[in-house]
Amino acid sequence: MALPPSHARVVIIGGGVIGCSVAYHLTKQGWKDVVLLERKQLTSGTTWHAAGLIAQLRATANMTKLAKYSQELYGNLEAETGVATGFKRCGSITVALTEERREEIYRQAAMARAFGVDVEEISAQEVKARYEHLNIKDVTGAVYLDKDGQGDPANIALALAKGARQGGAKVLERTCVTGITRAGRRVTGVDWAQGTETGHITADMVVNCGGMWGHEVGRMVGVNVPLHACEHFYIVTEAIAGLTQLPVLRVPDECAYYKEDAGKMLLGAFEPNAKPWAMKGIPAEFEFDQLPEDFDHFEPILEAAVERMPMLAEAGIHTFFNGPESFTPDDAYHLGLAPEIDNFWVAAGFNSIGIQSAGGAGMALAQWMEAGEKPFDLGDVDISRMQPFQGNKTYLFERSKETLGLLYADHFPFRQKATARGVRRTPFHEHLIRHGAVMGELAGWERANWFAVNNQKPEYEYTWKRQNFFANVAEEVAAVRTNVGMYDMSSFGKIRVEGRDAVAFMNHVGGGQYDVPVGKIVYTQFLNHQGGIEADVTVTRLSETAFLVVTPAATRLADQTWMMRHRGDFNVVITDVTAGEGVLAIMGPNARKLLQQVSPADFSNEVNPFGTAQEIELGMGLARVHRVTYVGELGWEVYVSSDMAAHAFEVLHEAGQDLGVKLCGMHMMDCARMEKGFRHFGHDITCEDHVLEAGLGFAVKTDKPDFIGRDAVLRKKDTGLESRLVQFRLKDPEPLLYHNEPVLRNGEIVGFLSSGAYGHHLGGAMGLGYVPCAGETAAEVLASDYEVDVAGVRVAAEVSLKPMYDPKSERVKAG
Repeated sequence: MALPPSHARVVIIGGGVIGCSVAYHLTKQGWKDVVLLERKQLTSGTTWHAAGLIAQLRATANMTKLAKYSQELYGNLEAETGVATGFKRCGSITVALTEERREEIYRQAAMARAFGVDVEEISAQEVKARYEHLNIKDVTGAVYLDKDGQGDPANIALALAKGARQGGAKVLERTCVTGITRAGRRVTGVDWAQGTETGHITADMVVNCGGMWGHEVGRMVGVNVPLHACEHFYIVTEAIAGLTQLPVLRVPDECAYYKEDAGKMLLGAFEPNAKPWAMKGIPAEFEFDQLPEDFDHFEPILEAAVERMPMLAEAGIHTFFNGPESFTPDDAYHLGLAPEIDNFWVAAGFNSIGIQSAGGAGMALAQWMEAGEKPFDLGDVDISRMQPFQGNKTYLFERSKETLGLLYADHFPFRQKATARGVRRTPFHEHLIRHGAVMGELAGWERANWFAVNNQKPEYEYTWKRQNFFANVAEEVAAVRTNVGMYDMSSFGKIRVEGRDAVAFMNHVGGGQYDVPVGKIVYTQFLNHQGGIEADVTVTRLSETAFLVVTPAATRLADQTWMMRHRGDFNVVITDVTAGEGVLAIMGPNARKLLQQVSPADFSNEVNPFGTAQEIELGMGLARVHRVTYVGELGWEVYVSSDMAAHAFEVLHEAGQDLGVKLCGMHMMDCARMEKGFRHFGHDITCEDHVLEAGLGFAVKTDKPDFIGRDAVLRKKDTGLESRLVQFRLKDPEPLLYHNEPVLRNGEIVGFLSSGAYGHHLGGAMGLGYVPCAGETAAEVLASDYEVDVAGVRVAAEVSLKPMYDPKSERVKAG
């Protein structure tokens, strides 16, 4: 057996389908010295027993792009490598058994058209015509995708491995990685064992494709890869006479999927209460292994399936299979450059959709490794979205009980995870709970999303229609628009940048001008070399040598990592101080009046104009107030050290009673920001959205030299905009918008909404979305007729390039 070489440009750890895909795509880009090490045999972890379903449609445009690429790749692999992949475009059907599920899949169908995927809504009778064995008595609707398919998982991986070898990669089996070496923020190589032989490969890069071992492989080098193995069940029947090729069938309301395979039927399950596996580690000898049967656990799924497909009652069970799959805390896989190390990459945690994801994920990662920047927005799966605590094994064990089942659960808007909650709490948590707060979770933070009133049960009642908090949020928006509201923003990331080069560093990494007086606040973006937006932040100059960078809660780690990687020779220290201060937002026309009741400070425009901060006394304590807003009103964000936070809340809340202050939540903030047209990072603005096309040119100061992305901004000014971010409001106040709804211009689909929310003050659902505009003036863009497709129904919309609410920001700057 061949031994590993002494050096490689890249070492890929793990020979499942994703490791083989990464090796294949790197060699396609001309990389030499690619080495893949597999501890046992290729595919022997989880790839070999995957169901092999290959679907195109995912939750976002770029994830769909990757899934479409996978099925196109697999369709051509056999001709390229000579390895039969078993890939067939047999189509797929998803059926709904409730009205709520029907709306979900019809919204997905509309989204598919916006993403360029062929899709067809079909009736129960049309399902029966394509799938005669199905009991359709309670089917409320269905969608059919003709290019979806299925394949042989192991052979797909082996075909990719052969393609990689044809490109010059070394693929070595029975070679276990026993350690990873590093120096500072760089990996230097891996230790390996092959039988009794041991050795070390120096490497320029390492990729963790360890599958359910990915967490353990990451720990070898101090990298957090949150995932946990769960038991995954399916049965295969005996041969059924006359059974021929059928579309893949999904019945998510019964947690089941079906596929015909060589005249037999496979029935698989994503049950609501999953069984985590291997809490104490995966056995060292694990190879092509099965887990013990648990028929009692699977029986409810099978009972429903026999009712749904009566022929199963007559067919014997040939195989009862239980095998492990790895799941992540949010059901999205991990891809990209690890935040902790500058040359260690991750592709792991594929949540039982590894076959359909591996081709596209391998392509995207290879391009990222080649260019050093993401080829397009991968925020959904970027490993840097994971918080450090999410690698905690107890947390992963608890959360994984839920995430497997969530794949087929109703994907209601605002649905919150039920497991592994309460890990991160702000200093105001108990105060908010006592006042009726209904908590959501983001990046582990418990955040008040809305407030129950009048003995209302403080919990979500999910639906695709108006949810039980709709009127509550309307009242919260009204309070902020007409009086004063108070809400907790403590979860937003706070990163302190300080040192003698702080100004120069900030002016290099950010598009704004930071050489400003102490106390000045700068709204700005961090750009990449294409002018895309890597971070959307608010920066306050605290002193001559210190800045506070405030980021969205979910991107704090990613934004801090971006700064760390561009620190270079600048003399600065970059520190996460998020937990050090609580933040209360006081927003609305009476915000100044409330603050004047609790502090002797001067909050006038002369002393504390919009975009400035000042230190104040508050009650018997101290605080710092930032005059900024994300809801489009006069207001301040009150920063108070965590030890004085409870006191600050009590003082402000008590003083506000005479004014009628209202406690508000994150849903209010999202609705209000939508009316004001404020962008949301990760939805409206991403790394592939040019800052000028996003309408944020005012925040970029090209008169300063040498900041990242400056050349791309100047080029775009010369060449003109290809698209513009437009604000929409539906003319019919009844339909609801969430995101990804198709946008039609003069009857043709031209894009989709990047985000959506209800404009309670403006009286209709609203959204933001990019509209192509090459060679057009702003007036020409606005002169067209626009509609938004809501679950297959076209709804007329009015559009604007200026904020529909307070376009001149007169309320924000009120004296």
